Amino acid sequence: MSGTNTRKRSEPWLHRWSHPAIIAIAIFGFSLTTYLTVTHFFGQKVALCDVQGSGCDLVLSSEYAKIFGIPLTIFGALGYLTLGLLAGVPMLLKRDDPKEQAKIKEVANFLMFMVSSATFVFSGYLMYLLASGKVDSINGQPQFCLYCVTSATNMALIWLLTVFGNSWKDVGQLFFTGAIVAIITLTATVGVYASQTKIAVQSNSFAGRLAHHLTATNAKMYGAYWCPHCQDQKARFGEAKKLIPYVECAANPPNGVKSEAQLCEQKGIKGYPTWEINGKMVSGERSLDELADLSGYTGERK
Repeated sequence: MSGTNTRKRSEPWLHRWSHPAIIAIAIFGFSLTTYLTVTHFFGQKVALCDVQGSGCDLVLSSEYAKIFGIPLTIFGALGYLTLGLLAGVPMLLKRDDPKEQAKIKEVANFLMFMVSSATFVFSGYLMYLLASGKVDSINGQPQFCLYCVTSATNMALIWLLTVFGNSWKDVGQLFFTGAIVAIITLTATVGVYASQTKIAVQSNSFAGRLAHHLTATNAKMYGAYWCPHCQDQKARFGEAKKLIPYVECAANPPNGVKSEAQLCEQKGIKGYPTWEINGKMVSGERSLDELADLSGYTGERK
């Protein structure tokens, strides 16, 4: 008994509390990213985004907030969930054999290091995008997003707790592995965002800026795939037509396009296209200037 107590006392406090701390941070991060995911899909306004000096509305609605059309918050939630589970593995898989228990913890720690290294590098690249002004395709100004900074801080804390809160047999091998993970993650991230940059360039036009503004103000264009006026309305946005906050009202659209016929019925949509702007329904095809006036757009119209 005294030997066990001696080992417990000799174990650094950071090693004892690193896993519970990582689990707590992962739960907080998972809750945060889940909240942002839910507000995204339900078209709700995100809390604290209307604070003066906050650019989170712009950031969260930009093309950089998605990968292959999927919100980054979903990937973030999965990352937090994975890290939380890995941190909890040694607590959940208790073994009577100390050597077996040590092996489980060693494997879990190594996997946690690899995952946290990847998420840490990815979060760092996102912070670079914010600081460099690339997210703001209109003015090219650095943006501050409270949720983004909080998530990046969480990932940094988890990585630091993983590195310094565990015992490692070969530190050199560990950081060599971390360097490989970082290079692969950074290369893949830059490659993926190369296509996002092309979309961002399309956004840097009157049509693109207007489409972003309509999205940020929760405007919607209700239409149907077979409607020629809807196609003409989209064509007015040129290459930025993919950025329009479009809602498909046809019950059985082709090509796997998601139908929201029930929502259109609830909204009382009778003809296409119909715009919902600032809580008002505006039917018929509209010019970009008309949409800008109706939505309160104040940016450049060049």
